[in-house]
Amino acid sequence: MDATTLRDYATDAIRWWEPKRIAYNVALIAVVGACFLVRLPVSKQTLTPDTLLFLFALAVLANVAYCAAYVVDVFVQMSGFREQWRAYRWMLFFIGMSFAAILARFWALGVFYHGSH
Repeated sequence: MDATTLRDYATDAIRWWEPKRIAYNVALIAVVGACFLVRLPVSKQTLTPDTLLFLFALAVLANVAYCAAYVVDVFVQMSGFREQWRAYRWMLFFIGMSFAAILARFWALGVFYHGSH
């Protein structure tokens, strides 16, 4: 019988996901930064305190969304597919980061391009 507890599953998830949060945030910063740079000097005019606060709020929401991976990870670890999942959970990271980067691009286009593409 498996004596693994919910605490063990959560600890494993935290150990795996938290170091990757840095890469996730760097990727999103790179997307937003690239959108800003491509539109210079027009994008410079959009930098106001309100814009920066809006981007900060979006960054916080992106990190809250990152936490959704924990729900999936712990749930699958508690199933009979734990070992297979641990070998392939990087795919959830890649798909989630790609999706977040696409959303970040669309938001950045809206902020820096004033709705025109």
